[in-house]
Amino acid sequence: MTQVQLPAEQRRSLLIKPEEIGTENAPVPQPGPEQVLVEVAAVGICGSDVHYYEHGRIGDFIVEQPLVLGHEASGVIRAVGSAVTGRAVGQRVALEPQETCGHCIQCLSGRYNLCPDVQFYATPPVDGAFAQYVVLNAGRAHPIPDSLSDEAGALIEPLSVGVWANRKAAVEPGDRVLVTGAGPVGLLAADVARARGGWVAVSDTNSYRLQVAHERGAQAVIDVTQGSPRDQQGEFDVILECSGAAPAVLGAFDAAAPAARIVLIGMGAARLELPVGLIQARELRVTGVFRYANCYPAAISLAASGAIDLDALVTGRFGLDEVEDALTAAKRDPKTLKPVVYPNR
Repeated sequence: MTQVQLPAEQRRSLLIKPEEIGTENAPVPQPGPEQVLVEVAAVGICGSDVHYYEHGRIGDFIVEQPLVLGHEASGVIRAVGSAVTGRAVGQRVALEPQETCGHCIQCLSGRYNLCPDVQFYATPPVDGAFAQYVVLNAGRAHPIPDSLSDEAGALIEPLSVGVWANRKAAVEPGDRVLVTGAGPVGLLAADVARARGGWVAVSDTNSYRLQVAHERGAQAVIDVTQGSPRDQQGEFDVILECSGAAPAVLGAFDAAAPAARIVLIGMGAARLELPVGLIQARELRVTGVFRYANCYPAAISLAASGAIDLDALVTGRFGLDEVEDALTAAKRDPKTLKPVVYPNR
């Protein structure tokens, strides 16, 4: 194992129980033969982090013991395992926060996000990145150029969700694309669709977020309190549903053109009645997304090329002792988009 001089202990933030965050000292983890040790630079707050903080669970994933949250992370490699090649101490990296078995049918088919044994940062019982140091498989530590900030490196993770959703929708130049929900993932999904040549409309009830979508280049914004997307902008070839809200999901089907592709991204109700007759009559293609696979290189290229501005999404900066403030920022300020935590500042 190659490494620089490292401390024996680190500090990390823990979700102790719903609405209770604490910090603790813990040993600096040691990388296995195929792993790297990363000094964490920046970690974005995701809606799932907030949900775990508020409720202690998401579906069947229940926080039963103190858990380190945070999975949108960047950092610097400080040690590499004995079998690692292609990574070096001192490299800046974006962390793809999942480990998979590598040999099941899903992994071998390139769908490693569907691996039944996937371990994902900040998903119980796997600890996340609100810590000074973390370890992960070297192949999941993706080098980033110096032109990208630490914050942008962290936000490669949600950008990868947008890349994956656009791949699932097969967005092509000239497609009319509707993105429902102008939160960070919706904004990034819209950015990717625009970068792929789509004509993009973004819908929401939040006028500030619609303004941000317009400033980021959406060709149209739709305030759904003033009428449905279909009434305001007609039919769409692709719909990327990012809100998880039942009215938005059903409105997506209403706005779908014949043979449209609908991708369900936002997490909402576990069950929802769908207009099966409409799906059949218009031959709609409907799919979900679960995280992403093989998207980090494309996401890094999009950000590094300047096609997508990740830094502009950052709306607050917090230290490790301020994780609770970061998790509750959106409640205090409706203009919050992406708070970022800096574990080593």
